[in-house]
Amino acid sequence: MDQRPDNRSEIRDFLASRRARITPEQVGLPTSGRRRVPGLRREEVAVLAGVSTEWYTRLEKGHISGVSEDVVDAVARALHLGEDERTYLFDLARSARPAHRTPSRRKDVEVAPRVQWLLDSMTMSSASVQNGRMDVVASNALAGALFAPVFASETIGRRGRANIARYIFLDPGAHHFFADWDAAAAATAALLRAEAGREPHDRALRELIGELSTLSPGFRAQWAAHDVRIRHDGVKRLRHPEVGHLELTYQSLDLPMSNRAVHDLTIYTAEPGTTSEDRLKLLASLAATRSRAAEPTNQPR
Repeated sequence: MDQRPDNRSEIRDFLASRRARITPEQVGLPTSGRRRVPGLRREEVAVLAGVSTEWYTRLEKGHISGVSEDVVDAVARALHLGEDERTYLFDLARSARPAHRTPSRRKDVEVAPRVQWLLDSMTMSSASVQNGRMDVVASNALAGALFAPVFASETIGRRGRANIARYIFLDPGAHHFFADWDAAAAATAALLRAEAGREPHDRALRELIGELSTLSPGFRAQWAAHDVRIRHDGVKRLRHPEVGHLELTYQSLDLPMSNRAVHDLTIYTAEPGTTSEDRLKLLASLAATRSRAAEPTNQPR
């Protein structure tokens, strides 16, 4: 039985949004007369991709099943898609193809003890592991202290896990904690869209996106932009309730797990010699003190 999801609307809206952002001048096409639509016309994309207008029109309406990878690649080049956007388009094309067997759902997996040991060994960096839905599934002491507002939020999920996306879009305090809230919100929605392309059968992910779409106008606006992001790195500015303003660099790395799962290992640190480094050291000291205080004592009676 064909169990593929109906993703025609995602394909249609994504291609239309990418077409609308490109001007004829950018691709070397002549401009003349009044244009009724922003960006390129469908027939212009078809010419650039080397396919008929009818073929591209059908493709943009979401009928991507059966389209060869060469055609998908040609369309990606015609629309000047970035690497992440190209990967997303191929993910959409793959999930639209008829399935010869029932697609497997990617199951949640527990973080191995060795991964937690790795996190705990990073005493001067905040280190945490997130799944594709942005649930925090493991963290070290400094991550717990750095993102204390996230872990203390009422947006904690049913399984007791902090979720970065739910905090950013559903907790009013996120606007203060993330100094660049707009940038954090855009990146978060783009990461979830990429995950939705990779894992179209993830029911929990669909429920999360549905919840955010229903409750957050900010998420709806970001989701409608159809931006895609797979790699996550850069600079984050936080207003921490204990140590004040922090400017941190962060990098996410793929952390392969069992059963096809790939989690993100995200590390935050401060530039050496900066005020942010001093404040992060103070926070690390506070986190270590609290961790020792929480350890059980085994004193002889």
